[in-house]
Amino acid sequence: MAVETRVERTLELADRVVSAPGRGRGLTWSSALAYVLLSLGAVAMVTPFIWMLLTSLKPPPEMVQFSFLPQNPTLENYVRVLQTANFGRWYLNSIIVAIISTTSVVFFDALAGYTLNKFRFPGKELIFIGMLGTLMVPTEMLIIPWYTMSVQWGWHQGLAQYWGIAFPGVITAAGIFLMRQFFDGVPNELLDAARIDGMSEFGIWWSIALPLVRPAIAALAIFNFIGNWNAYIWPLIIASGREYYTLPVGLSFFRGESTTEWEKIMTAASLASVPLLTVFLVFQRQIIKGIALTGLKG
Repeated sequence: MAVETRVERTLELADRVVSAPGRGRGLTWSSALAYVLLSLGAVAMVTPFIWMLLTSLKPPPEMVQFSFLPQNPTLENYVRVLQTANFGRWYLNSIIVAIISTTSVVFFDALAGYTLNKFRFPGKELIFIGMLGTLMVPTEMLIIPWYTMSVQWGWHQGLAQYWGIAFPGVITAAGIFLMRQFFDGVPNELLDAARIDGMSEFGIWWSIALPLVRPAIAALAIFNFIGNWNAYIWPLIIASGREYYTLPVGLSFFRGESTTEWEKIMTAASLASVPLLTVFLVFQRQIIKGIALTGLKG
């Protein structure tokens, strides 16, 4: 009971930190300098995104002019891009692949991380080191084995191509490492109490352990969603037809041999960024809470 109360107080304190990060503290020179530097960094990060949005509003004649703001803003580029053949299908393909990979990664990485942290069995550390060792293998070296396996199992044809595109990212060593480290903060006494009450191991993981590491789950989901959404090489190789291309692969068709339709590329990129922004806005509070929790002791 005392452990549960401590966990609840810790989470409540983290919520207060997130809701009022600067309450009760005066502004010092060091904090003012930090705010200035962070603001400059934010401007540097946001400027390319704003430039992309503004460029998507420019008519084709203005693309050759050096101007940050569009002189005659128009939504015609969006109409032309949305009317492009297969653009909606490419969008849907990216969403399907990203959802499949993200759901799988969150489930299996959290399950593996919990097992490697909370259970004792022979060879546990060796298995963990072996998983981390896979991070040193370049992705380019895995493309040929992935493709060979996909062809053997028929994942390069028909609707199975969705699985063929998604399967390399259904479980990740980096995600297992992240979840293993976060599960280290879950009190073993709380889990033992649940075992005494007769809960199954899966029920303990699902009902008790997972809710306590929601910030890590949110961070893992965001990073994996972004990675799969932006993937280019593997979807280009495994997809056998344009109707199964994802958005990054489809955007390359706006660039021809002699001309590049920059207004369409910027417009399509702006549309492609909508799911990423949505995912970040939904889970950003959990990420901030995760940062706050890592600084709490006791």
